[in-house]
Amino acid sequence: MTGEFTIAVHAVVYLNHKQSMLSSEEIAANVCTNAARIRKVLAKLKKADLVLTKEGLEGGYYLPEQAEETTLCQILEAIRELPVSVNWKSGSIDMDCQVASGMAAIMDDIYEQMNLACKEQLKQTKIKDIDQRIFG
Repeated sequence: MTGEFTIAVHAVVYLNHKQSMLSSEEIAANVCTNAARIRKVLAKLKKADLVLTKEGLEGGYYLPEQAEETTLCQILEAIRELPVSVNWKSGSIDMDCQVASGMAAIMDDIYEQMNLACKEQLKQTKIKDIDQRIFG
């Protein structure tokens, strides 16, 4: 998982807290990143209808009604990330060793099971739950 998930969750929680339209600059200041990165992440959330936008000088980002019911899994899926992903695999399917030739497939299965478990956990947490943790 990359930092985009953290940015997305932070931005949605902040938008929910403010209950108003905010510019990417305002959101970026709260998240402590740059506005271009915010726009990149929020574009993915907009495509999934988790964030709404208004164009123009008075425009910005805002949340649809009932946004506090959005789950962290919905956010993860909107940014198209997996909780666990790897770029490298050990061994080779062409090697004459059962361990070397079989490890990549075994590890892929383990990662898939971890991703399913993480997604199930993320389905249990909503934006309103994070608000509750912050504001008590």
